[in-house]
Amino acid sequence: MAVKIRLKRIGMKKQPHYRVVVADARAPRDGRFIEEIGYYNPKSEPVSLQLDLAKVDEWIKNGAQPTETVRSLIRKAKEQQ
Repeated sequence: MAVKIRLKRIGMKKQPHYRVVVADARAPRDGRFIEEIGYYNPKSEPVSLQLDLAKVDEWIKNGAQPTETVRSLIRKAKEQQ
């Protein structure tokens, strides 16, 4: 089973809000997921980003592949610490 760390879109039309989830690569974007590990709101000022970096590191160590967008969000979250 290929596992990805990716964004799950929630929120209304033209007001996106995302949750960072660990999901099977075959699952739909907003469908089933294994675990929720954070959230990201690009519309707030300043942009709100909160990730559980311990869980992120654990999932990556176990073989989960982050998407390009999530990879950049992880980098930003580590800079904030």
